[in-house]
Amino acid sequence: MVNCLESHTDMSVVGNQRRDEADVVVAAFERLSADAVAALREVAAEVGKPIVLVVGQVKESELPVAVECRVVAVLPRAAVTDERLPDSVRAAASGGANLPSNLLGTLVEHTERLYREVLAPGGLTGASLSPREIDVLRLMADGLDTNEIAAELSYSERTVKNIIYAITDRLRLRNRPHAVAYAMRAGVI
Repeated sequence: MVNCLESHTDMSVVGNQRRDEADVVVAAFERLSADAVAALREVAAEVGKPIVLVVGQVKESELPVAVECRVVAVLPRAAVTDERLPDSVRAAASGGANLPSNLLGTLVEHTERLYREVLAPGGLTGASLSPREIDVLRLMADGLDTNEIAAELSYSERTVKNIIYAITDRLRLRNRPHAVAYAMRAGVI
């Protein structure tokens, strides 16, 4: 794999000691064992970069765990070629993903189930915002101040301030405009 990547002039391979300098991590395992998952979690926590996983075999049920570990591309070991691996690394570096179609379908099903069984019953959206929080953000985006939002939603000013504080604190946002921008990027307003 190192030879394959180094043969491309737009890529450089850094060793394990300099992995914090990497834009993408390439990890190879025969299967996604408990040790492999632990190693992926460690790298994801330490480096915080997208991971391209080259694996001999992967079960559909293991894919959500891999995605938790920042894996954005899965390549079967038998399918690694001089072009496929670098293409996956480039896609990962630019924020893309590369998953086999059968695994992608499984991931979509898992995401839908997560929304249906966990988020929706708790009144949350995929952006971790409740309908009440979304209403407040939508009115903030329209330029209304705290008094006007309270009047529009029939809430007290204190309630509106608490909702805004809860959003910015939970999502670690700096201020109200940052909260509105987050909601817009997440597609909820």
